[in-house]
Amino acid sequence: MPHPMKMELGQWQTAGNAPLIAERGDRTLAIEAKGLVKRFDGFTAVDGVDLEVPEGAIYGVLGPNGAGKTTTLRMLLGIIDPDAGLRRVLGSERPHEVAHAIGYLPEERGLYPSMKAYEAIAFVGALRGLPLTEGRIRGRALLEEHGLGYAADRQIRQLSKGMAQQVQLLACLVHEPRLVIFDEPFSGLDALNQGKLERMMRALAERGTTVIFSTHVIAHAERLCDSVAIIAGGKVPFAGPVDLARDRIRPQVRLETRRDDGLWRGAIPADARRERKADGSAFWYFPLPESGIEPLLRALIEGDAGILSLSIERAGLHDAFVAIAGEAAARALEENAEEPGR
Repeated sequence: MPHPMKMELGQWQTAGNAPLIAERGDRTLAIEAKGLVKRFDGFTAVDGVDLEVPEGAIYGVLGPNGAGKTTTLRMLLGIIDPDAGLRRVLGSERPHEVAHAIGYLPEERGLYPSMKAYEAIAFVGALRGLPLTEGRIRGRALLEEHGLGYAADRQIRQLSKGMAQQVQLLACLVHEPRLVIFDEPFSGLDALNQGKLERMMRALAERGTTVIFSTHVIAHAERLCDSVAIIAGGKVPFAGPVDLARDRIRPQVRLETRRDDGLWRGAIPADARRERKADGSAFWYFPLPESGIEPLLRALIEGDAGILSLSIERAGLHDAFVAIAGEAAARALEENAEEPGR
């Protein structure tokens, strides 16, 4: 029996006669969506979403509550069908055909309270095609591996909320899926368990598993993701590498000089911000000129500005989100993060 979560990559390549991966040129896509639209009672919840998630990536769907994240994920999973657009998940345009290769953690957590922890894991695995006997063996092994072996025979109702969430997380992994989709997985977890979940996501990706998760917390996306889709108002104004999102904003220069004035001041943009500290020192802040840092350095040196410190600070994902999605969406994101239990 393969150890839980330890199968060789070659064992994942096919399931029956259905291909598990979509190929495009020299790229391998686990998820591809084009123009997805979903309406509910005349309200457009998702409006023309495009996504491409490479195999083995950690991919974040980032946006405030109500932006369309959950609806998009449910369309990819085949829980609901789009009103327009195309989706291809693990090589199939019918997600149900590859459901056995997908793990899903919904935002609304829920396990049968009377089930024992290891049986709950086995039950969820059985829904994905894993024999129940095998699921029970793997369930106990996963609980032991993740420090919950002592709780294997406890009923779900006897577990703390955090422990029950961990059991449900393991349940979506017991059948050793090729693709894992988490909907707001960090919601309700304390800092310790959030760190454990981040490490688990990285371990999954290192084994070749594709991980896609939705979140309204920018810090999780910035730490974990290779690429993100920024979603606001049912639309995706940006989808691609995190670095490319951050590059939407020019890096900021922070400069401290010994002299306050001189011909070198002409090399600093007219709208540069100057801040003076309590000790009397002052710093200039301005976007890196399009000509780059070398002409600026040359002007500062030749003008005898007396450089005390100079740093170039790249924009964070939060600033990129504001620039891409707008201040209203950014405020909604911050309000979500401040909600109790979030």
